[in-house]
This record gives sequence, structure tokens and C-alpha cells, in this order.
Amino acid sequence: MSQNAPVAEDFSRSFRNALGRFATGITVVTMRTPTGELIGLTVNSFNSVSLDPPLVVWSLSSNLPSLKLFEDCEYYAINVLAADQEAVSQRFASRMADRFAGLGFDHGLGGAPLLHGCCARFVCRNTTRHAGGDHVIFVSEVVSFDRSDADPLVYFGGAYRHLTP
Repeated sequence: MSQNAPVAEDFSRSFRNALGRFATGITVVTMRTPTGELIGLTVNSFNSVSLDPPLVVWSLSSNLPSLKLFEDCEYYAINVLAADQEAVSQRFASRMADRFAGLGFDHGLGGAPLLHGCCARFVCRNTTRHAGGDHVIFVSEVVSFDRSDADPLVYFGGAYRHLTP
């Protein structure tokens, strides 16, 4: 390894930069509240856990106002964004009032929005949560899914990337 260990005050930024060397897909996790409000946010901490039973994992910052809504809901959707959905990722990472305005989506169990144009969509039962530092880790049972042949949107080194053949 070519870099020395960071000094304490630089640790957080250096750690984040090191994690950025791992390419991830981009998802938008969506749900409908009991009052019918649509909630969604951009998440890149998504991964598979198990095929039998079908389980996935993702995490959410403990300081987000929507955390309690996600902890309490029965179902949510994980929408894996396609390469042409960078604007969708930015929209759901913003503080925009109605992030769903003008977007097409289907309704999954519990009314969870399934965004159009994604390369994969998973409807998940909210089954297990664990405290994990400054995040809550959600382990979710996949109850349905679909996929397309579209290439995924990729995030690497603090920037959106696209697959190349």
C-alpha cells in the first residue's frame, strides 16, 4: 500500500475516500406511509445476503428524519437504477419537496413505489434491523422482484460511472 495511515483528524475523510474505491450500484429505496405519503431516498449501501431465503441488506443513516418511517413500515421497494437514471439518483438524494413528481411508477405490496426504467426492482418485507454505528442496518426478505437488461448506474470514487464493454 502506498499511503500512510491518516492522522486522527483526517481519519474520517480518509476512511470515506478509501471506501469510495469500492464501486457500487445506486438504488432508490421507496415506501408509502400509513397516511399515503410517498417516501424515497438514494442509497448505495445495498447488497445480497441469501438466496434461500431471499434476503438483501441496506443501511440508512441514524440521523435522517425518515428513519422511523422506514423502521416502522411493513414493505418497501429497492429500485436498482439504470445507467440513464443519474437524474433520478440526484432527485432522491436532494431535499426536493415532491421527489416523485412527474415520475412513473407501479405499486408494490403496501403501496411501495416501484420506479419505471430501473434495471431491477425488489419488493421487500421489513424483517430485521440492527444498530450499526451511525447507521441502521436493514435485512429484508424479498417477496417479489423484476429485472431488465439495462446496464446499472455505478458509483465509484465520489462520481457516477457507467459500465464499458
